[in-house]
Amino acid sequence: MENTPHEIYEYARRRIKQKKMLYFHCVFFLVGSLFMFATNHLMNIGEPNNWFLWLSTTWLFFFILHFIKVYITDRFMNKNWERAQIDNLIIKQQRKIKELEQQVQENYVA
Repeated sequence: MENTPHEIYEYARRRIKQKKMLYFHCVFFLVGSLFMFATNHLMNIGEPNNWFLWLSTTWLFFFILHFIKVYITDRFMNKNWERAQIDNLIIKQQRKIKELEQQVQENYVA
């Protein structure tokens, strides 16, 4: 199946929006991590407390998941991939139906 110009435009628009949100997430992560680092060192009373490392590491994990979704998962598992998978499943189902019909005919004709 071929994509219409409108589908191509919508896919491109959606991909640009995903990438834009990923870049926003990256900048927000960097600024937030710097803010947490500065806050930790300004409010450090007594023993060293590195709570910001745990928060930054957790946030980095979610950023990496976001990156994987945008650049790996959604890039390859788009509408064309879905259509191909559906077509493959339909073909497999049709083959199975034909095999079952042949088995029924062989068992009841004989």
